[in-house]
Amino acid sequence: MKKVLILSSSPRRNGNSFLMAESALKGAQAAGHEAELLYIDDYLKHFLRDCRECRLENGECSLQDNYRDLFLNHYLPADGIIFATPLYWYGMSGQLKTFFDRSFCYYAASHPKSDEYAEAMCGKTLGLLIASEESYPAAPMGIIHSIQEFSRYTHSHFAGYVQGIGNKRGDVDEDPCDPILQAHQLGTTLFDRFYTDYKMDTPRKGSVWDNVES
Repeated sequence: MKKVLILSSSPRRNGNSFLMAESALKGAQAAGHEAELLYIDDYLKHFLRDCRECRLENGECSLQDNYRDLFLNHYLPADGIIFATPLYWYGMSGQLKTFFDRSFCYYAASHPKSDEYAEAMCGKTLGLLIASEESYPAAPMGIIHSIQEFSRYTHSHFAGYVQGIGNKRGDVDEDPCDPILQAHQLGTTLFDRFYTDYKMDTPRKGSVWDNVES
């Protein structure tokens, strides 16, 4: 059993990306994992500032909200994280972007436990859920690229993403590609999905899957 955190940055608890997050939660639980779904707005109230000016004397962040609890007690202990966000101006929501920005306060060298926290950020399995009105294939690429590069930066594994098309609340239920089911499957198979990042000189087999005869 692994720990899975589904982190929703939907502005509404019944928004389309949140509905997908709920389905991913059920999928992770069905797979036997210890899973929880958290809402970023319950924890995060401030943007990143200049740590050189606002850090406390003991090295802790001085911003008064619950980000510390979210990052240290939920994000770092998780083996896998699924981020859920609406598509805003071809990028992730401000809440999710601020979640990533604020993590700097804890792995920056000016924090007394920066090495410990930086190590705990690495080696996770990550997934992504996107709700968007626009079905243009390149529309979500900015978010996908951001999560992919964050994965590489933290030596983590990007298991994949699901995009649901919709505008008004509940629209994703009408998407013929069934993103609710796809989100459930992402939660269920998060740690089973094959992850590769080949380079020119990477040793590789003739077949991706072990059970395929050559």
